[in-house]
Amino acid sequence: MTQDQHEPAAPAPNRRGLAPILVVFGMLLFVLFAGLGTWQVYRLQWKLALIERVNARVHAAPVAPPPPARWAQVNAQSDEYRHVRLAGTYLYEYTTAVQALSELGSGYWLLTPLCTPDGSIVLVNRGFVPQEQGGPKHYPLRRAQGPVCPANGSPVTISGLLRISEPGGGFLRNNDPAANRWYSRDVAAIASAHALTNVAPYFVDAGRDQDPLEAPDHPVGGLTVIAFHNSHLVYAITWYALALMVAAAMWWVARKRHEEDE
Repeated sequence: MTQDQHEPAAPAPNRRGLAPILVVFGMLLFVLFAGLGTWQVYRLQWKLALIERVNARVHAAPVAPPPPARWAQVNAQSDEYRHVRLAGTYLYEYTTAVQALSELGSGYWLLTPLCTPDGSIVLVNRGFVPQEQGGPKHYPLRRAQGPVCPANGSPVTISGLLRISEPGGGFLRNNDPAANRWYSRDVAAIASAHALTNVAPYFVDAGRDQDPLEAPDHPVGGLTVIAFHNSHLVYAITWYALALMVAAAMWWVARKRHEEDE
């Protein structure tokens, strides 16, 4: 008799003991996936309400921008893309060119300080210029020597969309104020680089064809892109589909166990 004939056969796996574990694990996955799907439904409702709110602001009649007394309360939820109208005098010598990618190609946004009648400053994104017309070469960094308002120049009145400051940088690059290289419209950093004070914490995207004739340059305004990534419905369907797949697998396990018991 061989050695293998003396060895006892290996015990068969205890499928009956494994089935309850699979059921519990499946129930946990079902609850998790269903919960994630429901969370995406709530996110979808929030995103649709945001889009509706922004569209209402953009197409509303222009209003005065937030005054200095309300600057500390300005935020994206309550103020961004609000249609505003403001008057003042441009300080063209402190224009900042910020790297941009628009429907017209790559180039720069031109942010110019606007002195308002109350003595405060609002940065205005006057519009877009192509690559060869912008950058530090065309708009060198100049620092103010003391107060710059009230400014000497022709007063203008513009309307546009209020935007929230973009601190840090963009295009996977950090802003470099010392080198006057800007990749995002960081209001506080731009104001500090030019030694400007009493500057609003937001900027305004000017509408199209609002530059005065005496401006030294004429960027293309009105290029604000208002788009919100909204894939929450797809995510919700995906999570719910996974929950149904888990439920189907649990039903199959329960059926097989019932068949083995018969």
